[in-house]
Parts: sequence; structure tokens; C-alpha cells
Amino acid sequence: MVQTQKILPDKHCLYLCCLFFFAATRLPAQDALSIVKKADEKMRGNTSKMEITINTIRPAWKRSMQMKVWTKGKDFSMILITAPARDKGVAFLKRKKEVWNWYPTLERVIKLPPSMMNQSWMGTDFTNDDLVKEASVVHDYTHKLLGDTLIAGRPCYRIEMIPKPAAAVVWGKVVVCIDKTDYIELHIRFYDEDGKLINIMNAYEPKPMGDRIIPSRFEMIPLDKKGNKTEMIYTRVVFDEPIEDSFFDLNTLKTLR
Repeated sequence: MVQTQKILPDKHCLYLCCLFFFAATRLPAQDALSIVKKADEKMRGNTSKMEITINTIRPAWKRSMQMKVWTKGKDFSMILITAPARDKGVAFLKRKKEVWNWYPTLERVIKLPPSMMNQSWMGTDFTNDDLVKEASVVHDYTHKLLGDTLIAGRPCYRIEMIPKPAAAVVWGKVVVCIDKTDYIELHIRFYDEDGKLINIMNAYEPKPMGDRIIPSRFEMIPLDKKGNKTEMIYTRVVFDEPIEDSFFDLNTLKTLR
């Protein structure tokens, strides 16, 4: 009678198995971060120059605003209101973690404190942070891959973002759905610190703009204000044209036209 011998894995095999197990358990968080980073870089480019129309919609009225936007990486951005006439010339500057606002009628520059980042931007349903992006979706949050979903027929990653303890951010939690093919954010849900859903943002009409495909229209909907929403429509976008760092300073802020 032939006896079979049970082969036990040696210590080296067990050690390698443990390494592979722990690496596998950590991959989703790393994957989630890389997905968010790709989506963020897709919308920013190295630099960007944009012309945008914002429509603030209320049950009894609608107001339109036009603006020009310049960005460079994550640290620099400039926004200039070009219409309507009463707001023309109002401008915003972000340099790293500092944000300033210029009011030409007052001939005054105001530095915005972090406490104002969650306030309405120019009476819209976007916050100051949504527009000037003081918070970084890459560096100020931890990221967790929740699974897959479909948005407008497009397969998407569903990712939860929780602010890091030391981060000065507006939201208590953000859940974003990112298209798997083009890495564009198609649906975002914003929660307060108590876990209550406050705002929903949807993105529509992806199309080639500049050298990439991005949504050309966004819609921010506050859930506690029935009939309210704000549309952001990209009318012109140019990516990766050189912009000097010196453009993003207070002198430019006050003289920009």
C-alpha cells in the first residue's frame, strides 16, 4: 500500500502568501486614489483657459453670468466675471491655500478666510470652494472604492471620499461616480458632517473640448431648496497653453479685463 505524504508549505511560502493577501486588501484604496487623481487631472490639465456661462435658476426667476477662468495645476486659479454689467470686473484669485476677491466698484481686495469657503459663490448653488477649489480632492481626502454603477448608460466607478482630520474642507463626505472610459465625474453627492445629503451635482453632454473629452454642462442641485439649481456651461476650453506663475498675483487680479 502506497502512503501519500502531506506537503506543508514552508515558512517562505506562508510569508509570501501573507504579503500577497495584505497587498490585495490594500489595492482598492490605492485604485480609488488613482481614479480620482486621473479625473482631477483630466479637468485641470497642466493649465486651462475657459469661458463659462452660469445660470442660476429659481422658481420665480433665472439669472445668467459669464466668466473667464485661468488655472495652473492645483495651486493657481483666476476667475473674472465678464457679464452682467453690474458684476463685470469682479475677480477671484487663488494662490495655493490663499484666496482673494476683487470688487472694482469698491476698489478693494478682500482675503477670504477658510470659514467662507462653504458660502454661496455669487448667489449660486456652488460654494466658494467649488469654484476656486481651495480643497484638493486628491490630497485632502481618503478614498474608498465602493463598487460599480451606471450613469446615463456609462459604466462608472463609485468612490467615497472622507476628509482627512487636519483638512479644512467644506463637506463631511463626498461620493463621486467616475466614468471608466474617459475618467470624467458624472455624478457627485455632497454630505454634511452628520451624514445628511445636501447637494447633488450631475454632469452632462461629454464632448471633445481642447484635446480631451470632458462634460460641457454641470448642474448643482440643493436638496433643501425645491426648484433651485445652478447650471455651469463650458463654452470654450483650451488646455496646456503656457501661463506664467506671475500672472496669478494681486496686481493682475485688480487689472484683469
